[in-house]
Amino acid sequence: MADLLEPGDHLVGHSYGGVISLLAAARRPERLRSLTVVEPPAFGVAREHPAVAQFLDAFRGGYPRDPSGYLRFFLPLVGSAARLPDPLPEPLAGGARAAIAERSPDEAVIPFEELRAAGLPILVVSGGHHPAFDAVCDVLERELEAERAVVAGAGHSIPRTGEPFNRVLVDFVERAGP
Repeated sequence: MADLLEPGDHLVGHSYGGVISLLAAARRPERLRSLTVVEPPAFGVAREHPAVAQFLDAFRGGYPRDPSGYLRFFLPLVGSAARLPDPLPEPLAGGARAAIAERSPDEAVIPFEELRAAGLPILVVSGGHHPAFDAVCDVLERELEAERAVVAGAGHSIPRTGEPFNRVLVDFVERAGP
């Protein structure tokens, strides 16, 4: 992803994409105007927090390996009450298969020093719905000297709040510059 960044980009990543965005920004900070991460599950930065430890323990106990079963296990963990269609539409099933196969985001080593040195404006957003995500966002705010916002109302699916999230993001990006 870092190679796809263009000079002046405002990079925004949600969930696992937020972890990827943190890593990409550290590799190519000179191309970015700003970085926004929305509830990145970079649980490794707050592994000792009780809520993070409990969240990670849920995965250590094993979980369903089929798309529908995995989503029924995972969605409540991240605060989603979404009703899943049966059968799952292929895009949703494909996303679940990818989530089952990808590395655990708590394995990511967030390059705090490189990100701080870049001097990028950084915004960290949480939904105020889960103490594990709040703990990660608190560490990112502190370690990256980032701005912090809480946009409640949609659990982990913060962008689905629409106007509340859009207002926070647009305000930040406009202050970061064209």
